[in-house]
Amino acid sequence: MAMRRRQSGLSLVMLIIGLAVVAVVAIFGMKVIPSFLEYRAAKKAIEAIVQQKQGASTQDIRRAFEDRSTIDDISTIQAKDLDITKEGNGLVISFAYRKEVPLFQNVGLYINYAARAGGQ
Repeated sequence: MAMRRRQSGLSLVMLIIGLAVVAVVAIFGMKVIPSFLEYRAAKKAIEAIVQQKQGASTQDIRRAFEDRSTIDDISTIQAKDLDITKEGNGLVISFAYRKEVPLFQNVGLYINYAARAGGQ
């Protein structure tokens, strides 16, 4: 008589557990990624402003950031939140903020974002 081979594969319970883990990771990602994308847009905005507005006044820099904020839909930080300084001969623009991302019920995630562009 031939010996029966034991079947191997994924059980229904393991499939459900695997799908639950994937769902939790997907929900977490869907809540965190928009915050990160907004941070990246703000960082790119200050980098572009530093390249274009080397000799500009702080008011012109803030106006340029407001214009870019409108286009890129940046609402977390305002132009007044920018730290504009001069370092050597270069312009330095920086910002820092904390974003709360609600996950579920009473559980949330705090993310500290900070960016700096320009300088020597």
